[in-house]
Amino acid sequence: MGRTPLCNPGYYPPVSDSKASITQVTIPIVRLDPEAVLPSYAKEGDAGADLYAARGARLAPAGGRALIPTGIAIEIPSGYAGFVQPRSGLAFKHGVTCLNTPGLIDSGYRDELKVILVNLDPAEPYEIVRGDRIAQLVIQRVEQVHFSPTFKLSESERGIGGFGHSGR
Repeated sequence: MGRTPLCNPGYYPPVSDSKASITQVTIPIVRLDPEAVLPSYAKEGDAGADLYAARGARLAPAGGRALIPTGIAIEIPSGYAGFVQPRSGLAFKHGVTCLNTPGLIDSGYRDELKVILVNLDPAEPYEIVRGDRIAQLVIQRVEQVHFSPTFKLSESERGIGGFGHSGR
């Protein structure tokens, strides 16, 4: 007694302060194009920072693609990597997505960030304009591993099945 059941519609479990749990990582950034728009988060707490086109392009329908520069270079610290991911609204509304997704940016990379976009709409071309939000950049901690040669792997419940093995 004294405990509020979880099924009670008026009960809201305690929530931790999300600001306290966010780790801030400093990423040095260079504008290679003096008017390039720097990556930015749309809302506080977002995982992906928007990347912006530094040049326009026209994507033909049914697979037209282009390598779009962002006009920036970044320095990702060792132990982290950047992952370039599509913007869901661009994909849903126009059929435009990142072709190599997620695009991996290693910590040692220092050149301009560029995004490969593809237009999957079967009929309509898509026009990219300088300053458009074209993708999202997620910075994540990553581990480096040691690969240890062996003659046999341990058994697991999943085993060797893959590519649709577990069902539809």
